[in-house]
Amino acid sequence: MKLSSKCHTSGTTLVEILVAAVLLASFFASLFEANALCLRFVAASKQSVGAIEVVQARAEVFRNLRFTDLTTTSYVQNLLTTAANTSDFAKSATEVVKISAYPTANGVTQMTRATNGTVSLDSTATSLGPSSPPGSPPELVKVDISQTWTGVLGGRQRTEQTSLIISNGTRK
Repeated sequence: MKLSSKCHTSGTTLVEILVAAVLLASFFASLFEANALCLRFVAASKQSVGAIEVVQARAEVFRNLRFTDLTTTSYVQNLLTTAANTSDFAKSATEVVKISAYPTANGVTQMTRATNGTVSLDSTATSLGPSSPPGSPPELVKVDISQTWTGVLGGRQRTEQTSLIISNGTRK
Protein backbone atom coordinates (compact mmCIF):
# COMPACT_ATOMS: atom_id res chain seq x y z
CA MET A 1 0.00 0.00 0.00
CA LYS A 2 1.28 3.34 -1.05
CA LEU A 3 0.46 6.60 0.69
CA SER A 4 -0.08 9.74 -1.32
CA SER A 5 2.50 12.39 -0.86
CA LYS A 6 0.05 15.22 -1.64
CA CYS A 7 -0.31 17.68 1.14
CA HIS A 8 -3.78 19.19 1.52
CA THR A 9 -3.44 22.67 2.92
CA SER A 10 -6.61 24.65 3.38
CA GLY A 11 -6.64 28.44 3.81
CA THR A 12 -7.80 31.69 2.34
CA THR A 13 -6.33 33.51 -0.53
CA LEU A 14 -5.46 37.17 -0.64
CA VAL A 15 -8.46 37.89 -2.89
CA GLU A 16 -10.88 36.36 -0.38
CA ILE A 17 -9.36 38.42 2.43
CA LEU A 18 -9.69 41.63 0.38
CA VAL A 19 -13.32 40.90 -0.48
CA ALA A 20 -14.10 40.26 3.19
CA ALA A 21 -12.35 43.48 4.19
CA VAL A 22 -14.31 45.52 1.61
CA LEU A 23 -17.61 43.99 2.77
CA LEU A 24 -16.77 44.67 6.40
CA ALA A 25 -15.73 48.27 5.66
CA SER A 26 -18.89 48.96 3.66
CA PHE A 27 -21.02 47.49 6.47
CA PHE A 28 -19.43 49.77 9.08
CA ALA A 29 -19.62 52.80 6.80
CA SER A 30 -23.34 52.28 6.26
CA LEU A 31 -23.82 51.68 9.98
CA PHE A 32 -22.07 54.96 10.83
CA GLU A 33 -24.09 56.86 8.21
CA ALA A 34 -27.33 55.46 9.61
CA ASN A 35 -26.22 56.59 13.08
CA ALA A 36 -25.42 60.09 11.77
CA LEU A 37 -28.84 60.29 10.10
CA CYS A 38 -30.54 59.30 13.36
CA LEU A 39 -28.59 62.01 15.19
CA ARG A 40 -29.73 64.60 12.63
CA PHE A 41 -33.34 63.46 13.16
CA VAL A 42 -32.89 63.88 16.91
CA ALA A 43 -31.43 67.38 16.42
CA ALA A 44 -34.33 68.34 14.11
CA SER A 45 -36.82 67.09 16.69
CA LYS A 46 -35.11 69.12 19.40
CA GLN A 47 -35.41 72.22 17.21
CA SER A 48 -39.12 71.62 16.63
CA VAL A 49 -39.80 71.08 20.33
CA GLY A 50 -37.74 74.17 21.14
CA ALA A 51 -39.80 76.21 18.68
CA ILE A 52 -43.04 75.00 20.23
CA GLU A 53 -41.75 75.95 23.70
CA VAL A 54 -40.70 79.42 22.54
CA VAL A 55 -44.00 80.14 20.79
CA GLN A 56 -46.00 78.93 23.81
CA ALA A 57 -43.85 80.97 26.21
CA ARG A 58 -44.43 84.11 24.13
CA ALA A 59 -48.16 83.34 23.95
CA GLU A 60 -48.32 83.11 27.74
CA VAL A 61 -46.60 86.48 28.04
CA PHE A 62 -49.21 88.06 25.75
CA ARG A 63 -52.08 86.36 27.60
CA ASN A 64 -50.87 87.84 30.88
CA LEU A 65 -50.55 91.42 29.59
CA ARG A 66 -53.06 94.10 30.34
CA PHE A 67 -55.14 94.76 27.23
CA THR A 68 -53.96 98.37 27.00
CA ASP A 69 -50.33 97.20 27.05
CA LEU A 70 -51.05 94.58 24.39
CA THR A 71 -52.51 97.21 22.07
CA THR A 72 -49.63 99.67 22.67
CA THR A 73 -47.05 99.18 19.92
CA SER A 74 -44.09 100.58 21.85
CA TYR A 75 -44.81 98.34 24.86
CA VAL A 76 -44.93 95.18 22.75
CA GLN A 77 -41.85 96.25 20.81
CA ASN A 78 -39.90 96.69 24.07
CA LEU A 79 -41.21 93.34 25.26
CA LEU A 80 -39.81 91.62 22.18
CA THR A 81 -36.25 92.84 22.81
CA THR A 82 -35.76 89.88 25.16
CA ALA A 83 -36.04 86.32 23.93
CA ALA A 84 -39.18 84.38 24.88
CA ASN A 85 -37.10 82.02 27.00
CA THR A 86 -33.42 81.42 27.74
CA SER A 87 -32.88 78.48 25.40
CA ASP A 88 -30.21 78.65 22.72
CA PHE A 89 -32.90 77.97 20.14
CA ALA A 90 -34.84 81.11 21.10
CA LYS A 91 -31.76 83.17 20.33
CA SER A 92 -31.19 81.56 16.93
CA ALA A 93 -34.67 81.94 15.41
CA THR A 94 -36.50 84.90 13.90
CA GLU A 95 -39.72 85.79 15.71
CA VAL A 96 -42.62 87.63 14.07
CA VAL A 97 -45.59 88.99 16.03
CA LYS A 98 -48.67 90.33 14.28
CA ILE A 99 -51.48 92.10 16.13
CA SER A 100 -54.74 92.98 14.42
CA ALA A 101 -58.33 93.73 15.30
CA TYR A 102 -60.69 90.78 15.35
CA PRO A 103 -62.91 89.78 13.56
CA THR A 104 -62.41 92.58 11.01
CA ALA A 105 -58.83 93.77 10.73
CA ASN A 106 -58.04 97.38 9.95
CA GLY A 107 -54.36 96.88 9.20
CA VAL A 108 -51.80 94.77 11.03
CA THR A 109 -49.16 95.79 13.52
CA GLN A 110 -46.19 93.54 12.73
CA MET A 111 -42.90 93.37 14.62
CA THR A 112 -39.92 91.17 13.82
CA ARG A 113 -37.27 90.07 16.32
CA ALA A 114 -34.10 89.14 14.43
CA THR A 115 -31.58 86.56 15.61
CA ASN A 116 -29.31 89.31 16.94
CA GLY A 117 -32.11 90.60 19.21
CA THR A 118 -33.05 93.74 17.30
CA VAL A 119 -36.76 94.42 16.93
CA SER A 120 -38.12 96.15 13.85
CA LEU A 121 -41.59 97.58 13.41
CA ASP A 122 -42.67 96.36 9.96
CA SER A 123 -46.19 97.81 9.87
CA THR A 124 -48.70 99.51 12.14
CA ALA A 125 -52.45 98.97 12.20
CA THR A 126 -54.53 102.09 11.73
CA SER A 127 -56.93 100.80 14.33
CA LEU A 128 -57.11 97.70 16.44
CA GLY A 129 -60.80 97.31 15.86
CA PRO A 130 -64.20 98.76 16.41
CA SER A 131 -65.05 99.87 19.86
CA SER A 132 -68.41 99.99 21.46
CA PRO A 133 -69.22 102.67 22.41
CA PRO A 134 -67.13 104.67 19.91
CA GLY A 135 -63.95 106.04 21.43
CA SER A 136 -63.52 103.18 23.90
CA PRO A 137 -60.74 100.59 23.52
CA PRO A 138 -61.24 97.69 21.09
CA GLU A 139 -62.93 94.53 22.31
CA LEU A 140 -60.89 91.76 20.64
CA VAL A 141 -57.46 91.46 19.04
CA LYS A 142 -55.84 88.61 17.18
CA VAL A 143 -52.18 87.91 17.94
CA ASP A 144 -50.15 85.72 15.58
CA ILE A 145 -46.76 84.52 16.86
CA SER A 146 -44.32 82.66 14.62
CA GLN A 147 -40.76 81.39 14.87
CA THR A 148 -38.69 80.76 11.73
CA TRP A 149 -35.36 78.95 11.64
CA THR A 150 -33.14 76.93 9.32
CA GLY A 151 -33.55 73.26 10.09
CA VAL A 152 -30.68 70.89 10.82
CA LEU A 153 -32.12 68.19 8.59
CA GLY A 154 -32.02 69.34 4.98
CA GLY A 155 -31.22 72.99 5.74
CA ARG A 156 -34.80 74.09 4.90
CA GLN A 157 -36.69 76.98 6.45
CA ARG A 158 -39.00 75.76 9.20
CA THR A 159 -41.81 77.66 10.95
CA GLU A 160 -43.81 77.14 14.11
CA GLN A 161 -46.73 79.45 14.79
CA THR A 162 -49.81 79.99 16.88
CA SER A 163 -52.72 82.45 16.95
CA LEU A 164 -54.53 83.91 19.93
CA ILE A 165 -57.70 85.91 20.23
CA ILE A 166 -57.56 88.06 23.34
CA SER A 167 -60.48 90.03 24.70
CA ASN A 168 -60.60 93.30 26.58
CA GLY A 169 -62.08 91.86 29.70
CA THR A 170 -61.47 91.88 33.40
CA ARG A 171 -59.14 89.42 35.05
CA LYS A 172 -60.50 87.19 37.74
